[in-house]
Amino acid sequence: MSRTDILTEIKKAEADAKIAIEAAEADKRTSIANARRDSVNKIQNAEAKAREASESAVSKEKEKLAVKREEILSVGKTEAEKLERSTEGKMSEVKDFLNKEFERSLNVAS
Repeated sequence: MSRTDILTEIKKAEADAKIAIEAAEADKRTSIANARRDSVNKIQNAEAKAREASESAVSKEKEKLAVKREEILSVGKTEAEKLERSTEGKMSEVKDFLNKEFERSLNVAS
């Protein structure tokens, strides 16, 4: 092989190496872009799942609180009805007492 052939082969090898390097760098950029896109998608999916789980937990707690609220209101209504029934019987006694006291104060003043 002559010197010109060797130099031609070296230049061809250098050109092939340059093409291979450019292709590798293009693959690298593509791989990095794909990895970034995948990581953004994974983060968004994880955030969506976390938000969904949070909303689900809040919803369940609201349901529990609504049930507890209804129980407390029911107990309160029952107690209020008991008090109302017990005071109804005593209202006539109170009215009679007040009338008698009023009449007595009128009798004393006259």
